[in-house]
Amino acid sequence: MISGHPVPGYQDTRDLTPFRRARVRTQVRGVADGVGGAVSGVLRRRSADRLSVAGDVPPLKRFAGRTAKAMHAAVFTGTEPERLLLLARSNPGWAGLCQVLAGLLAYKHGSYLRAAELLRLGISTRIDDDASQFSAAYLGRVVSTIEVAERVEVQVLFSEESVFLALSHCLREAGQTVGALGALAGLPPSLPAALARCTAASALGRHRDVVGWTEGLLNSDDLSAALLLLRARSLRALGNRAAAQAALTEVLRRRKTSLALRNDALTDRALLAFDAGRRALLPGSRREAGPSTSGALEGGLIRKDAEMRRLWEQDWKDLGGD
Repeated sequence: MISGHPVPGYQDTRDLTPFRRARVRTQVRGVADGVGGAVSGVLRRRSADRLSVAGDVPPLKRFAGRTAKAMHAAVFTGTEPERLLLLARSNPGWAGLCQVLAGLLAYKHGSYLRAAELLRLGISTRIDDDASQFSAAYLGRVVSTIEVAERVEVQVLFSEESVFLALSHCLREAGQTVGALGALAGLPPSLPAALARCTAASALGRHRDVVGWTEGLLNSDDLSAALLLLRARSLRALGNRAAAQAALTEVLRRRKTSLALRNDALTDRALLAFDAGRRALLPGSRREAGPSTSGALEGGLIRKDAEMRRLWEQDWKDLGGD
């Protein structure tokens, strides 16, 4: 495939992945929540500021050390990154893990620039065996909701993917699209990673890469449908309207596709039809559509003009002109 990808980037062959539910946001999201949603939001505000957990918080082991206890409390009850950063300063062997978790917490709060700084710092800092064992024992249920494309979010358990997908989104929000694409280079193939990669590549105008990475893709869920929309737009940008139409037809084929994505596909299909109609109205297109008629008309006008000029010259001579 293109740009060093021997297989499509969306073909994840793993039995177990860190990805959970995907969601496509709509423009009116939250309107239907009503008063009940507002009340529950107030009651759960503090827990919403913490790192999310899939299921119950894993209980602390009986003979856990002092640092592990402090870390457990900071991860599962803390609402500010500063608490984790203080632990990083006092425990250098845990610093990398503390910085990554602080970055994910800042990401959840929407502080993208700070999150990118902390995630980069944590990735580049080596942790000791105790921190690694704590991560394996307690952090498997920590889940982050990450935006992998416009309006498309995926829940990702704590893993390499959650860190680098969050970093990539932070860099996209900061306008560092090249860095956002580079942050995804080492991730294993998966639909969320492919969607994030194609989103960044499309923004950079690398439409041939997007087409190559999505070759053979079918609409099996909302993530693949969103990816097919990016494929159709790249094909349209490259001038391949027939293939773009086929990609949009695949988006609309599955009835359970998100209504927002189906509406986007219908809009893109209308734009394709508009492009085709606009090209048909160009002067060059009219000449190509009827070369014999336009050619005969043009030749007749030339002959008539020559005859009128000959008659004018004859009249001029009859009047005594040179």
